[in-house]
Amino acid sequence: MEIKNISRRTFLKASAFIAGGLVIAFSIPHAKRFMSKSPAGSDAQNFTPNAFLHIGNDDTITVLLAHSEMGQSIWTTLPMLIAEELDVELDRIRIEHAPPAPVYAHTAYGLQITGGSTTTWSEFDRYRQAGAMSRTLLVMAAAQRLGVQPGDCRTENGMVIVGDQRLTYGELADDAAKLEAPGEVPLRDPSQWKIIGKATKRLDSREKIDGSAIFGQDIQFEGLKTAVVARSPYFKGKLKSFDDSAAKQIPGVVKVVEVPTGVAVVADNFWAAKQGRDALKIEWDAGSNAKLDSEQMFADFRQMASGKGAIASAAGVPDSAFNKARKTLTAEYTMPYLAHSPMEPLNCTVKIGKNSCDIWTGTQAPGLEQAAAAAILGMKPEQVNVHTPFLGGGFGRRGNPATDFVSEATHVAKAAGMPVKTIWTREDDVKGGFYRPMNLHQVKIGLDEAGNPLAWQHTCVGQSIMTGTPFEAYMIKDGVDATSVEGVADSPYIKATPHHLVDLHTPKIDVPVLWWRSVGHSQNAFVMESLIDEMAHAAGRDPLEYRRHLLKDHPRHLAALNLAAEKAQWGSKLPAGVFRGLAVHESFGSYVAEVAEVSVVNGEVKIHRVVCAIDCGLVVNPESLAAQMESGIVFGLSAALSGKISLKNGQIEQTNFNNYPVLRMSQMPKVEVYVVPSTDKMGGAGEPATPPIAPAVTNAIFAATGKRIRTLPIADQLA
Repeated sequence: MEIKNISRRTFLKASAFIAGGLVIAFSIPHAKRFMSKSPAGSDAQNFTPNAFLHIGNDDTITVLLAHSEMGQSIWTTLPMLIAEELDVELDRIRIEHAPPAPVYAHTAYGLQITGGSTTTWSEFDRYRQAGAMSRTLLVMAAAQRLGVQPGDCRTENGMVIVGDQRLTYGELADDAAKLEAPGEVPLRDPSQWKIIGKATKRLDSREKIDGSAIFGQDIQFEGLKTAVVARSPYFKGKLKSFDDSAAKQIPGVVKVVEVPTGVAVVADNFWAAKQGRDALKIEWDAGSNAKLDSEQMFADFRQMASGKGAIASAAGVPDSAFNKARKTLTAEYTMPYLAHSPMEPLNCTVKIGKNSCDIWTGTQAPGLEQAAAAAILGMKPEQVNVHTPFLGGGFGRRGNPATDFVSEATHVAKAAGMPVKTIWTREDDVKGGFYRPMNLHQVKIGLDEAGNPLAWQHTCVGQSIMTGTPFEAYMIKDGVDATSVEGVADSPYIKATPHHLVDLHTPKIDVPVLWWRSVGHSQNAFVMESLIDEMAHAAGRDPLEYRRHLLKDHPRHLAALNLAAEKAQWGSKLPAGVFRGLAVHESFGSYVAEVAEVSVVNGEVKIHRVVCAIDCGLVVNPESLAAQMESGIVFGLSAALSGKISLKNGQIEQTNFNNYPVLRMSQMPKVEVYVVPSTDKMGGAGEPATPPIAPAVTNAIFAATGKRIRTLPIADQLA
C-alpha cells in the first residue's frame, strides 16, 4: 500500500468546499482483473489513489467516499476505521460521496461501483492506513514545533499532547502537509481498538429520521422541470406514432419530446407530467416479443435442460454411479423473474450547460453514468459532473452497466433543452425490466446405503447477467456465467459427492436481466438447501444432523449452523402448529445459517421467528451487521413469499405493490442475530442473509404440511 501527502489542488478537483490543511491520498495496487483489457495476471503495476482524507485548519475532518450509501451503513463503518487510527471521535468526521473519476475505482472491480458486499473488507486496510498516516504526520509536525521527539508525543481526541501542551489537529494541519510521508506506519493492535468492533449508531440516522437527508428525488432548483416517459410495454418494442395534442392541453405541461426509449412529457411538476403522459395516444410496434409468455419460457427451459449444457463442475462418472445408488431422488425447481423494487423509485436530474453537464442521481456506479452521459452529449467524461446523494435502496438496480435510467434522463434533458428531473413511477419500475433472471433447475441425486450423496446430476437453465457487461471476460468462461451457478457448482455438498456433473444452459431472451441482492446465490441456495432437506428426509435423518455430517470438513459452515441451532433450540418442543426449518449457505465470504419457525393455517403462512447466525470474520460494527442481517432476511422473505414477475402476451403482468407486494410490518417475524466469534478473513454482510431464508421457510412448511415447495413464490403453491 502506498500513502501520499498530495497537493490541495488535486483534492480540490474532487471537493470544492475544502481550503487549507492536510490532505492524504491512500492507494493500493489497482486490480483490474475484471476488465477484458486488463486480464488477471497482468504484470502492469497500478497504484491509483481512490479516496481522500482532509484535515482542515478549522479541525474539520472530511472523507470523500468512493462508495454509495444506500442503507448499508458504510457512511458509518468506513469512518470508524479512520477514526480508530486517527484517534478522533467518530462524530468529528464528515463524509461526502466522491465524484466519478478513475482514481476512485473499486480495488477489485476496476470500476467505481458499490456492490457485491465488498465495501468494508475492500477498504479495511487502506482506510486505517490513511488514518494512521495522518496521525503520524501530525505527530511529526507537533514534535518539530515543540522541539521534542515524536516518541514524546501522544494523541487523544483530535489533539497531539506533550506534557501539559495540547495542539489540535487543525492547528498542525498546514505544517503536517509540508512533511514527507513515511513509507509505512504501524497500525494499532486489535487489543488497542476503541472503536472497531464496538456497536455504533449510524451517523446518518438523525437526518434520515427528520427528513433533512437528501435523496435523488429531493433535488430541486429554480428552472427545473419534471418528466415522465411513456415506454413500450414490450421489451425492445418500437414507437410507431404518437399524438400529443391532448397531452399539451394539460395545465403545466411544457413540452413533449421523443427520446430513444419512448415519449417524454416535460412539465412544471410530476402530477402534470403524469397526467400528460396518460393523455398521450401512442401506437407501438411490439416486434418479435409480442408473444413472450412465462409458462412457454419455462417449457422452453425444460427442452433446453434435456440436452447437454456447458460444464460448470464435474467429477467421476455419474451415469454409471446411479446404478449403485440405494435410492434416487429427482426434482425440478423453478424461480420467476424478480424486480428490485427499491423504496425510492428511479430518478435522475440532468442540467446541461454549454461545456458541461451536471447530473444528480442515486447511483451505485457513478463512473458508468458519467461515461454514458458524456457519449450522449458529445462531451468528455470530465465535463460531466455526477453528484451522488443518498440512495433510497439499490439492491443492484442502481448499478446497471446499461445505465438505462441515467441515459434516458440525459436524452430527455437534451431533447427538452432545459434542466429536467426524470422520474419513474412504481409501475414504470415494476414493468421496466432488469430483473433477477427466471431459473429452472433439474436435479437427479443418488444416495448410498447410509443416505449420503453418491451421484449428483444438476442442470441449471437461466439467462446470463454478465453478458454484455464490463465483467463478461472475467466472469464467463467456457460458456459458464459464474453467477448463474454460484452456490451450486462450488457447493461443499456437490464437491464432496464423488460422482457429479453440474451443467448450465443460457437462453437468449429479450427480457433484460441484472444482478439482484445476493445474485445467483438468491435462487441457488433455495434449490441446494431444499435438496439437502429432501435428502435428509429420504435418508430418515434429522436435517440438522444430516448437514453436520455432510459439512464435517467445513468448520465455518458448522460454526454458523451450530450457533443457529443452539439459539433456536433445535429439537425442543414448539407451540402446537409451529414447525422449524433450517438452511445454511456461504456467499460473499460469509457463512449464514437460519432457522425459521413457521405455521400454516388454511394455506396462510405465518413466520413467527427467525434465528440467524453469521460468521463473517472480523466485525467492524456489530450494530450495522445485525441491521444488514435483518434487512437481508426481510428482502428474501418478500421474494420467497410473494415475489413474481411474469409475462403474458409479451407484457409484464405486475404493476405495483398490490400485485408485486413486499413484506408488511404485520408479517415481519421476530429476528434474532448471533455472530460467530471469528478472526478469519472478513466477508461481506449486505447480501449473505438473503439466500438461506427461502429454504429455511420452505423446509419448515414441509415439516408443517408435508408439502415440498419447489416453485416460488410460496403464495402460489399454497393458494
